[in-house]
Amino acid sequence: MRSPRRCSRNGCPRQAVATLTYVYNESTAVVGPLAAFAEPHTYDLCEQHARSLTAPRGWDVVRHEGEFEPPPPTTDDLVALAEAVREAARPVAPRPPQDDHDPHHPHPHPQTPPTGRRGHLRVIPPNH
Repeated sequence: MRSPRRCSRNGCPRQAVATLTYVYNESTAVVGPLAAFAEPHTYDLCEQHARSLTAPRGWDVVRHEGEFEPPPPTTDDLVALAEAVREAARPVAPRPPQDDHDPHHPHPHPQTPPTGRRGHLRVIPPNH
């Protein structure tokens, strides 16, 4: 699954549960539930920062009155996770040993296990 979005405030490690959007032509800061996707001109906030946000002098703050909750995992996240697990469970065919005297491969490289990629997930095999 995709890693949870983090609060945009510097140094804050908490998970984002709200989105801050500035409406410049109305001098308003809007704090609402976490948007489905991170947008370039919005800011993700944790609950503490969403509730304590203040706006510049002369600006209004419109704040969501309900609970701020992290979004549930999407179907895409669950499908990507299932595919990554299937990929990791597939047996890897052993590579034939390289001949140290092969003129086409004068500098043999140590055998490195393959990595797989599914969407935004990457399967990394365990170290042997």
